[in-house]
Amino acid sequence: MKEKVFLGQNLIWVLMLLLGQLHGYKSCIQKERKALLELKKYMVSKSFDADQVLPTWTNDTKSNCCQWKGVECNTTSGRVTDIAFGRLYSGESSLLNLSLLHPFEEVRSLNISGQKYINLFNGFFDDVEGYKSLRKLRNLEILDLSSNEFNNSIFPFLNAATSLKTLSLRGNQMDGPFQTKELKDLTNLELLDLSRNNFNGSVPEVTHLKKLKALDLSYNDFSSSVQLQELKNWTNLEVLGLGWSRLSGPIEVVCEMKNLRELDLSGNQFVGQLPLCLGSLKKLRVLDLSSNQFNGNLPSSFSRLESLEYLSLSDNNFTGLFSLSPLTNLTKLKVFKLSSTSHMLQVETVSTWQPKFQLSVLVLRLCSLEKIPSFLMYQKSLRQVDLSSNRLSGNLPTWLLVNNPKLEVLQLQNNSFTMFQMPTIVHNLRVLDFSANDIGGVFIDDIGHTLPNLEHMNGSNNELHGPFPSSMGEMKNIYFLDLSSNNLSGTLPRSFFRGCFSLNILKLSRNKFSGDFLPRGNNFSSLNVLRMDDNLFTGKIGVGLLSSNNTLSILDVSSNFLTGAIPSWISELYALEILLISNNFLQGVIPPSLFGMPYLSFLDLSGNLFCGALPSHVDNAMAKKILFLHNNNFTGLIPGTLLKHVQILDMRNNELSGTIPQFVDTKDISILLLRGNYLTGSIPRQLCELRNIRLLDLSDNKLNGSIPSCLHNLSFGLGGEEKIGNYIAIASPPENLHL
Repeated sequence: MKEKVFLGQNLIWVLMLLLGQLHGYKSCIQKERKALLELKKYMVSKSFDADQVLPTWTNDTKSNCCQWKGVECNTTSGRVTDIAFGRLYSGESSLLNLSLLHPFEEVRSLNISGQKYINLFNGFFDDVEGYKSLRKLRNLEILDLSSNEFNNSIFPFLNAATSLKTLSLRGNQMDGPFQTKELKDLTNLELLDLSRNNFNGSVPEVTHLKKLKALDLSYNDFSSSVQLQELKNWTNLEVLGLGWSRLSGPIEVVCEMKNLRELDLSGNQFVGQLPLCLGSLKKLRVLDLSSNQFNGNLPSSFSRLESLEYLSLSDNNFTGLFSLSPLTNLTKLKVFKLSSTSHMLQVETVSTWQPKFQLSVLVLRLCSLEKIPSFLMYQKSLRQVDLSSNRLSGNLPTWLLVNNPKLEVLQLQNNSFTMFQMPTIVHNLRVLDFSANDIGGVFIDDIGHTLPNLEHMNGSNNELHGPFPSSMGEMKNIYFLDLSSNNLSGTLPRSFFRGCFSLNILKLSRNKFSGDFLPRGNNFSSLNVLRMDDNLFTGKIGVGLLSSNNTLSILDVSSNFLTGAIPSWISELYALEILLISNNFLQGVIPPSLFGMPYLSFLDLSGNLFCGALPSHVDNAMAKKILFLHNNNFTGLIPGTLLKHVQILDMRNNELSGTIPQFVDTKDISILLLRGNYLTGSIPRQLCELRNIRLLDLSDNKLNGSIPSCLHNLSFGLGGEEKIGNYIAIASPPENLHL
């Protein structure tokens, strides 16, 4: 009976606890709740975007702080154990006040890392308090200060956090030789990340950190003369990252580190053949030797790397026939990458061995492949295949889709394939690149049905012809499509404009498409880049562009047959940076609003029938750097306000009159072409102040007077001839310049 009463009381207590948690009571320690809000208040004071700082941390008494984003608590005591601040959007460097962490007696993990260098803490609010604060956090095991601006001065204070097991200082402003004595008291440390700093000198000695299992020193600036002998005593390490740190010399010393599970030596200056002793690292799962200068062949000892899952040998100097047979029995191998910078590597394609591995990623780029390696026929679990920049020919190996239903990325660009036949199955492929081949024939009409989940397709620089596939409208997720430099023709189907609403980049340049280039009613609301140049499009610049008025940054419809005027609403394409509409049949007066677009830096209106005067004044001069207005019928004066910040100005072959402007606000101009107009008066001496000028053409005008002698002091040209479009200018002005 007593047992039943006891069980009943326990049940009531559990129900009360659950109800309390559901209503947000008692699951969050009030003292720590207030401390979290104080932390937020402090972070808000350091941020330029207060609304984005820890938005779930609210003063609502019913909200459970243990459920706030970035906060985790002990499920029994309700005390905070983990704090992660996330993005703080700090406008400038500031100091971190660690005393605000005192109330969190059980905090185990503290993450103050920035993302893409958004958090910019560069020190502690108070050095003494910083040391005391870290000393008080007796349970702190994980401290992440990555992607800030801390420098070496914080090391003595970090030494107070003796309970630390994981310390990440990745991506800060630390430099000079790393003094390991700074962390002499962190005897519990198991993981130390010092990558992406500016440490130099020798590789640090860390043998006093007896429990250290993982060390990342990659992306630093160690001396290339440093040998790796310092590593010989690091026998306890399981993970070692030394990538992109300017290291050289023999690497055999790593063979003594028998506990290694991950080794990254990529991006250094190691040379010679791969050491045979690497085969003794039986526990090795990840080996990255890419971007060095290794040569020779794959050692037979690699067959003993029975735990190996990832092997990258890309971008080395391997030459000659390269056999992959040492990998045959590596049953755990999932990722293999190989390429050569020598262009003399030839991977063995015909083999008698049948692999025991099932790869998920295979990269054989620049391997002089003339046939697809036979071992690929046995692969059924591939997710990514890169066979680009080889000598492969014949039909695209779409059988890879049949054999590998989970394949997501297929890269076959820069080969000599001539045929493209899709399998009849529906596949979930996301990325397909077959650009720069010799593929001809009519483009597959049902590709949208076969590959409905495609996100990225590049079929440019081939010999495809026929109509644009109507089934492309089924590709709801496609954001990148490049079919430029083919012989495709006809009008673009309405289903494409309505169905591919995720498109971000569309390139159909150098084809024979006709009709409207972007009709009304399209769903391209996310379009960022639109390249439709060198086609047969007709009609006016339509309001269909306005679907992308907030996102479109590059628009190129040059070399078509467009007619009519530039519409005044063109300025509503607020994000536009590059506008190229040259070599059409556009006419009329240029709307002043075109020159007031705030982000427009490259404007090409050349080769049209525009007329009238250029706007004499604009309210908000565009940040233009390049302005091409040549081969039109513009009249009137050259407005000075139009020329601010311009670097390249081409106004050749118009009907402009008046004198040459002073170019007072145009000191950065490097190319000035005013040939073939009706300019009068003398050459202003202010042109001599254009210190960056490289090309100057004032010929075929009605200028008079003497040529300013100071022009000969300018450094014209780049030491030869410089070409702009179809215009070639001599690098230095002749002695007898006829104007």
